[in-house]
Amino acid sequence: MEILNHKTIKGNSGVWEIVIGLEVHAQVTANLKLFSNASAEFKSLPNDNLDLLDLGLPGILPVINSIAIDQAIKTGLAINAKINKRSVFDRKNYFYADLPLGYQISQFKDPIVGEGFLKIYRTDSTEKIIGIERLHLEQDAGKSMHDQYADASLIDFNRAGVALMEIVSKPDMRDWDEAGAYVHKLRNTLRFIGTCDGNMEEGSLRCDANVSVRRPNDKLGTRCEIKNLNSIKNMMKAIEYEAERQVKIIENSEKIKQQTRLYDAGQGVTRSMRSKEEAHDYRYFPDPDLLPLVLSSERIDKIKKTLPELPDELQNRLKKDYELSSYDARVLSAELEIAKYFEALAVGRNSKLAANWIITNLFSLLNENNISIKESPINVKQLGELIDLIEEGVISNRIAKEVFEEMFDTSKSAKDIVSKKGLQQISNEDELENIIKKIINNSPEQKNKFLEGNEKIKGWFIGQIMKETKGKANPSMVNSILIKTIKK
Repeated sequence: MEILNHKTIKGNSGVWEIVIGLEVHAQVTANLKLFSNASAEFKSLPNDNLDLLDLGLPGILPVINSIAIDQAIKTGLAINAKINKRSVFDRKNYFYADLPLGYQISQFKDPIVGEGFLKIYRTDSTEKIIGIERLHLEQDAGKSMHDQYADASLIDFNRAGVALMEIVSKPDMRDWDEAGAYVHKLRNTLRFIGTCDGNMEEGSLRCDANVSVRRPNDKLGTRCEIKNLNSIKNMMKAIEYEAERQVKIIENSEKIKQQTRLYDAGQGVTRSMRSKEEAHDYRYFPDPDLLPLVLSSERIDKIKKTLPELPDELQNRLKKDYELSSYDARVLSAELEIAKYFEALAVGRNSKLAANWIITNLFSLLNENNISIKESPINVKQLGELIDLIEEGVISNRIAKEVFEEMFDTSKSAKDIVSKKGLQQISNEDELENIIKKIINNSPEQKNKFLEGNEKIKGWFIGQIMKETKGKANPSMVNSILIKTIKK
């Protein structure tokens, strides 16, 4: 089986197109849960953040968290969506050990946020609009743990009742790279506006992927849903595996069963969990304890005024204000912390050089060590000092890269490393001329070739000069002195 351009799949019987829709579950940044006075704090002892409502005790009525409503409105505005002035909370009925009420308070036909969209960039840097079907609010469930004991499962109800935004995309994605770009963009948007911390490792942002395959531009195929994906990398791998699995089944003259599946990251496969439920299986009906939620235009407008600069706006500003390329501006605006780091670094410096050191050098070591820019051992001041040494001609770019790696490993300053190791660039014209004369006099054959018009020999001489000076020679001075000296 072969993966073609844009991730279409070439099977034994021809080409197949992948169709992907995502449901992203984002925990709302709020102190309290959606309908109770219990704390929504993550790092608490098991079953410590509980209210009577969270445990499903009879006679306790839900009271809506106004902050959670505002956060949902703010998110809707940030994803270019319609805010519905009237929405309804429903009961979604199902029975599972981590759902004490026996139902989940959610939204179905009348969500708080309607259709919207996000713009993503494909791997070939072209833009694509991904439609968003809806955003609705609901309660999170508790957390079941099956790996503590061989003969028992444990449940932590702390998460039960925490406010969730379920953001449902349209089936507009056609490969796992697009799905990854969409979740990156959505998570960064939520972080920019402060409505969800986007921490997938802690479970505050999770994703369900609906995957189907079809002949290009044919009607939609039967989909399977992959549940509870808590990393973008695993989500992309799960989609790839699932799409190939479905193609093999269809080409084997079998039918796809609509079902819910889980991704086994250890084995790199999806496994059947249960048959896929439809809306009628949940017996939705309006929650009798909650009136319809009615929003005023004034409330929506007030929240709209609190929106900060969004990723697309930030990207355009960086491109304009710092004269960056589209690619550099896009990379630096991908996360708020990266943009802040860059803007602080660029003050009073060459912005393109600052961008290049972040994107090429800093990102390389951060990715290699699997840490974020917030955890970087090289802060803005330290990297700025290194760039200043380059601009002042104290060290060359080649030496700077060596110094940078030592800074990353030791957190020492660039000046200390350069001083202690004697790495200062040789910029004394007389000293360089003497070194160059010596190399030319010892290389008469190469000198004659150069004088006969072989320009490639110049590179050989420069290499010898850099070798002699251990990379400390000022490159721009070397070039001019070499030409002047060799022609004497």
